[in-house]
This record gives sequence, structure tokens and C-alpha cells, in this order.
Amino acid sequence: MKDITLKEIATTLGISITTVSKALKDYPDVSAKTKKAVIELAQNLHYTPNSFAVNLRTKESKTVGLIIPEVMHHFFSNVINSIIDEAEKNGYLVIILQSNESIELEKKQVDLLINKRVDGILISLSNESNYDEHIQHIINRKIPLVMFDKISKLAPCSKVIINDQKAAFNAVQHLIDIGCKKIAYIRGPLNPQNSIDRFIGYKKALEKNHIPFDSSLVYTCEKVTFEEGYDFTAQIIKEHPDADGIFVMTDLAAVGVLSFCNENQIKIPEQIAVIGFSNWFMSKVISPKLSSVDQPSHKMGITAFDLLLEEMNAHRDENIFTPRTIELETNIIIRESTIRQ
Repeated sequence: MKDITLKEIATTLGISITTVSKALKDYPDVSAKTKKAVIELAQNLHYTPNSFAVNLRTKESKTVGLIIPEVMHHFFSNVINSIIDEAEKNGYLVIILQSNESIELEKKQVDLLINKRVDGILISLSNESNYDEHIQHIINRKIPLVMFDKISKLAPCSKVIINDQKAAFNAVQHLIDIGCKKIAYIRGPLNPQNSIDRFIGYKKALEKNHIPFDSSLVYTCEKVTFEEGYDFTAQIIKEHPDADGIFVMTDLAAVGVLSFCNENQIKIPEQIAVIGFSNWFMSKVISPKLSSVDQPSHKMGITAFDLLLEEMNAHRDENIFTPRTIELETNIIIRESTIRQ
């Protein structure tokens, strides 16, 4: 079936195209009788507005792009749901793309969103990315941009973050407060800003408590997976049998730590206390239940979209918008993996 146009409705009813358009938009200068006739005919003919024509007229696509490193991660799935809900409330559709931690794929996805003429872009950078050319291209094109979670400090755009240094510091301080004196750290890759900041927080907590930093206690993941958490724990036990605490970059890897300890009769938290990061839903259903830094994923999604909406509205109205960074609070959820009697 071919698309029905305003012209066909106008011709059928013997009125102008302008009158049909106004009737569908409920303009007050069109009589109730005419409005009723137009709406009934439009419904019978299954008329839908030409979105491309509307976009040309309004200079808005009513779509936003969202690029994330991975969809399956609990944190990002919560962020996605929050962004979609907030976008729908404001009349926007969301194009969701997954970079798989690849800068090359991320570049292609940015090009795709620009070509789709999205009104704005939300992005959590891949591990390989920083303020690279494709990010600069978004900003140079004056497309509203908000980074969240994994960001570049160099990019002159709005950001929604947590204080990763402070959160990591508090996690390690919690281990020290319960008596840990030799704390290993299973960290993320070297490049992402949040990985860098959590490592700095780990070192600062040791320094404040006069515990010498030992680089051999730091184990660097490539993907921060369950398997890496499991395998690095085997190394920690072999290389540092006197280690009494482990701080882990994410809960997914921390579950790997617990799994190895459970399989090898290593008592948690009596022999080794474990704390993760993100407060994944699995953290409270595994045994022992995992202590974790709670990241406000739901609030981050809402805040990121609302900040993007503010910039998109300013862009539409040709108003000046000054990028800003919003920092959300975190807290530690204490569970069985760090509760010592």
C-alpha cells in the first residue's frame, strides 16, 4: 500500500492542504466539523505523517544515539533502560549501539549516527578510546554530546560521572578497617579513565594507612571478566599466600574471585575479604554475598539524558550552552564477604 498524503485527504474532502494540516494539529481556527471529518478520513486511510518531511521542517529527527561498550553488563543494562524511559517521556527514540570495547567499531558507529542526523549522542567510551578524532568530529559538528561513566577528561563536552578515586579509596579503606593488611587489586585495563582513577584511589588508601604499595599485588585484566577474576585469584594465592584482602574492579570479576575461593576451601572473609564494584544484582544472591561499591546506574542514565536534552533544546533554539560535569554519589554496600566476626 502506498503512503497516504495530505493532498489526497484535502482532495477527497474538497479543502486545502493547509486546512488538513491545521486540523490534524488541532488549530483553533479550524471548525470542529472540519476537524472531525479530517481526523476520521485520516484514520480510515491509515494516514501517518511523513517523518522525513517533518524532520526537514523542524530540523529535528527526534532520535538520539547511545553508544556503550557492552549491553550485557548489569550496570549498562540499567543505564540503557533509564535512558529509553526518559527519552520516551520526551518524545525521542534511542538508537543503541555496542562498541565491544573497540575504537574502530566505535568510530563507525559515530559516523552512522551523524549520517542518521540524530539530535544528540550519549556515549560511554570503549577501553581503547580517549579524545580521538571521531569524538572531536562530533563536537566540531556541534552535535550535542554527553559522556557518562567511561569518559575523556580532555573532551570539551558534558559528562556524568562518579568520583572513581574516592569510591575506590573508600572500598580499600573498608578492607583496612576490618583488619586487612595485604590487599591485592584486580584492576581494569590501563587506558580507561575510570580504571586509572580506581587504581589511584587504591594507592591513596594504602598510603594514608601507611601500607607500602607493592606492584606485584596488582593484576591487570584485559576484559574484566569472571574468568580473569578466577584465574588472578589462583595467582594471588600462589604468589601471595598471606594476602588477606582483594579489591576488584567490577563485581563480575569479583564473582570469579569468590568462585575460586569456594572451590578451594578458602574462607571468605576470614582468610581473604573481598569487595567488588558496581553492586551487580548477582552480588546479593551468590554465597557469600558480595560487598560492593554501589554505582547509581539508574540515576546516571536519567541524568545523562536530561543533560543531553538541555543541550539539544539550547541547540534547537540557537541558545548558548556551556558543557558541565555532574558527579553522582556512591556508597559501599557491606555484605558477607567483608563482615568479620
